[in-house]
Amino acid sequence: MASKRQIWVGSVPIGGGAPVAVQSMTKTETANVQATLEQIGRMHEAGVEIVRCAVPRDEDATALKTIVEQSPVPIIADIHFNHTLALKAIDAGAHAIRLNPGNIGGAEKVAEVAEKATKHKVPMRIGVNSGSLPKHLRELEKKNPVEALVTAAVEFVELMERLHYEDFKVSIKSTNVPNTIASNRLLAEKIDYPIHLGITEAGTKWSGSLKSAVGLGTLLADGVGDTIRISLSTFHAEEEVKVAWEILKALQLREKGPVLIACPTCGRLQFDMDATVQEIERRLEAYDEPIEVAVLGCAVNGIGEASNADFGITGAKNEGLIFAHGKAIRKVPQKELVDQLFVEIDKSLARDGQVEIDETQSAEGAAWLAKIEEENAGDLTPEKLAALEAQKAREADDITAPGEGSDPAPIDESVSPVAGRRFARN
Repeated sequence: MASKRQIWVGSVPIGGGAPVAVQSMTKTETANVQATLEQIGRMHEAGVEIVRCAVPRDEDATALKTIVEQSPVPIIADIHFNHTLALKAIDAGAHAIRLNPGNIGGAEKVAEVAEKATKHKVPMRIGVNSGSLPKHLRELEKKNPVEALVTAAVEFVELMERLHYEDFKVSIKSTNVPNTIASNRLLAEKIDYPIHLGITEAGTKWSGSLKSAVGLGTLLADGVGDTIRISLSTFHAEEEVKVAWEILKALQLREKGPVLIACPTCGRLQFDMDATVQEIERRLEAYDEPIEVAVLGCAVNGIGEASNADFGITGAKNEGLIFAHGKAIRKVPQKELVDQLFVEIDKSLARDGQVEIDETQSAEGAAWLAKIEEENAGDLTPEKLAALEAQKAREADDITAPGEGSDPAPIDESVSPVAGRRFARN
């Protein structure tokens, strides 16, 4: 159900089979050129492909010229209420204009913007938010908000076509996730223009990310949507970009950097996996390659649950196993597990993804894993595992002392408590 038509925002294609584009919006005062460009730079590092800037005043439109010239990605001017600012934004070199035809002051003003946009070959995003429907649809909105949203969007499409302007994408955004899903599904059946997706005013980084993942993920899985923006209540716009990429990666629609798989932990956990996962996630940020790395919380699960991962680790008290593509590489002390994992990752990347496996070390690792699995066969209660752990602790004399090796950075107990778990955090 992907859109048939395609438009270009600067160098970025949208629709017509192009990859789903990631965009976000600056949260700075646009007239503050330095702050705006600095934020765009951070968004670019996070992977943004298009950036939208609010243009509510003349000084913002003036600043746009410098921002467009220095930005590493295409810039969209976000316009509401004042159509003259759209005209000025086009003169400033904006790569695209965001316009809500319902609040810009009438068809004549929309026509003026469309005429200039046509002349300068500037595309637009048109559409409607649930909070800004045209007056004649307010009553319908009370009875059937989905129908009201789609009706408004279709009316705007028909208006642009009457103006002989077709270089646009369309958006329907609502704070209501089910309404957003239903309205965009219906819209996709009625138009062939590219569709921009978002959950407007989604909320905080936590709740907003979840709402966006549910709403946008559902639509993207259906094949609806050509570009997305995550709307979060945070000044750090790059966080919106990171969430967008995680959604696309989860659906296997785009690849960007590593994918981290980590088990949720349970009563079998025998090592400080929280700190380990946090350390691995932090270090993976330095990699651009789309490698998949798995972290399993216990040897009971073995490699099987992550056999398709490029690399992974599975741990037990004081020891752990590094594996790749479902095969054991070698067993290492727990304190060296993370460092040695990245040694293997770096070696593989240097060989264009090939993994070199020492068969002797691999066999030793596989035997260790089989031994752990055998020990835990049958009744795998936390009590039984705790007893085994206690026995091993009495026999062992090489428990790592605090400060030795390259243990992961400590985690605040309030963030991830160990009370009730089978390991103690040093």
